[in-house]
Amino acid sequence: MTSTNPPGGRVAIVPGSFDPLTNGHVDIVLRAAKFFDRVIVAVLVNAEKTPMFTEAERVAMIGEVFNGQASVEVDSCGGLLVEYARRRGAHAIVRGMRTVSDFDHELQMTLMNRHLEPDLETMFMMPAARYTFVSSRLTKEVFGLGGSVHGLVPPVVERWMRAKRGSDRPATEAR
Repeated sequence: MTSTNPPGGRVAIVPGSFDPLTNGHVDIVLRAAKFFDRVIVAVLVNAEKTPMFTEAERVAMIGEVFNGQASVEVDSCGGLLVEYARRRGAHAIVRGMRTVSDFDHELQMTLMNRHLEPDLETMFMMPAARYTFVSSRLTKEVFGLGGSVHGLVPPVVERWMRAKRGSDRPATEAR
């Protein structure tokens, strides 16, 4: 990585599986956009997970959520994140961290990324307090059991979730 700014200024990548994108993710992306000229939301492909949404669906859904945010771009990423960052001219990876238990995993990834690419920085951001309990896994679980995800995910994402289930009505009304 070079330390010079690419055309378009400072670039950060906010990586994740985003299955589904939560309001906590949105909070992190919008706050990162205050510090960087361009923020790339990178949908990661993880063969170990069985996603609710396909990679293409997640990219399209997240694109709808950030439509109108000129500094936010959505893309997908397979392989090593540091290689993706190199190709995209990124200066930093921005990771949301909700709890202390997130720290161990994030620290290991950060140290490995630093080993692979010493010039790529990692920044950790805490989501707004009202989103610290929200995770994609719990959101899918609540939704799958018929609970409301209103306020946990953007309205666009809630519509995608209902469409995936085959109902435009909230889970409590679908019974």
